[in-house]
Parts: sequence; C-alpha cells; structure tokens
Amino acid sequence: MSSETAALPLSLDWVVPPASWSFDGDVLTVTAVARTDLFTDPLDGSRRQDAALALTVPPEGDWQWSARLRVGLRDAWDAGALLVHADDEHWAKLTFERAPDGTPGVFSVVTRGRSDDAIAAPVAVDALWLRISRTGERFAFHSSVDGLRWSLVRQFTLGGPAPVRVGIGAQSPVGEGCRADFDSLRLTPTALAHLFDGR
Repeated sequence: MSSETAALPLSLDWVVPPASWSFDGDVLTVTAVARTDLFTDPLDGSRRQDAALALTVPPEGDWQWSARLRVGLRDAWDAGALLVHADDEHWAKLTFERAPDGTPGVFSVVTRGRSDDAIAAPVAVDALWLRISRTGERFAFHSSVDGLRWSLVRQFTLGGPAPVRVGIGAQSPVGEGCRADFDSLRLTPTALAHLFDGR
C-alpha cells in the first residue's frame, strides 16, 4: 500500500517525514530526502536533524527492537537505521551504511549533546539484521547476517529525560536520496539473555 492508504506498523509516527514511504506485506520502504542526516558534530556542536525519522513507544522495562534492512547504498553515508531516542540531545542510532570508500558496514552513533560515532565492521551481504536491546539503564546494539547469531556492536547508557522512544530512520547526507527496506520489524518485551553472543 502507498503512504496515502497505509498505516505505519507498530504505531510508528513520523517525526521527520521521508521523501516517500510505503508498507506492503511485511516490508516498510522508506526513501530519504536528498542531503539529509541525523548527527551532531563532536567538534563544533552543529546539528543535522532532517533525516527521515519515525518513532514509537516501547514496552515498560526491558525490550528488544529489531529488523532486517536492505539499503540502496549509492553515496557516502547513505543508510537505514534503528534508533533509540529520548530528545534532540540524547539519542542513538545503529545503521547499515555506506562508507566513503564504498564499503557497506555497520555503523553506530551515540549522542549525549554531541555525537560519538564508530564503525563496527564491514559486511558483504545485501540484507542485514539490526537490533537494539534495553536491559535496565543499559542499551546494547547488535548486528547479524542471519537473524540467529548476533554480534555486539556496542553497549552504552543514554542519559537524558525518560521515557525513550524507538524507531527507524533513513539518511542520505551527501547523496540524492536513499531507499531503505525494513522487514520483520519486532518490538518485544523480552530481556537480552547474554550481552556478548547476543542470544
């Protein structure tokens, strides 16, 4: 269904609308507007907050937020993302993203006023699973090539106001737009059993 007739899954609501979106079957397709990003420069504090962003309220207590992403990685930093978001100064994203040298990889950004970004690993697949888990006051990012065995990307606390929301995003900071397909979106009140193997 097109965005004119479809409803976003899991009570997601657009905070920043994309260029276009659709939800058909199990697949949420989002196309980012050209030259849009979500990032706060760690040096000068300048903000970019125009990337496509949809958020929803997670369950109370521990939870897990996951999806499989396919992303049209044409230009540097094109990406699809899962996010946890408290406010404009306290948020984090886990992305399937194109590095400037053309390599697809797992990236992450944790923002507490200013952004702390990191590259986890290059990947050689066209579809990648991402997951955010909350355990108490800690958040954990994991990625997986098959949705069964997960690798830890990073763990962190976010700070800022409560409660947080979770969601999806798409960005194209220097490009002409980026399409991201999200399927198997799951938001469940389940606890992370083991931090390092992600099961």
